Amino acid sequence: MLNYTTHVDLVFRALADPVRRGMVDRLSRSAATVTELAEPLDMSMPAVMQHLRLLEASGLVTSTKAGRVRTCRLQPAALRGVEDWIASRRAAWEQDLDRLEALLSEQDEDSTAP
Repeated sequence: MLNYTTHVDLVFRALADPVRRGMVDRLSRSAATVTELAEPLDMSMPAVMQHLRLLEASGLVTSTKAGRVRTCRLQPAALRGVEDWIASRRAAWEQDLDRLEALLSEQDEDSTAP
């Protein structure tokens, strides 16, 4: 369970920053070089690289280097653990809400009984 939690934590941490979410959004359309990812950003290349390192550490992004060009690609499979975590939370919340609805219906019936 610890590795699962650590992975989910890393992905949430990576997605917590709007710059990194923008990079993920850009990479969801196609692979991009680091220069292409940095182009719309108002930050230094070392800052861009720091964001990319965190995205790579989370498993959301992989990169390959050919000569002096580093190309980044999104790894959508890295989101599966987060999707599973959200789905399990949703199922628990829906179960709780169903129990609450049943309880409220029961109380409503009791208050309207003669």
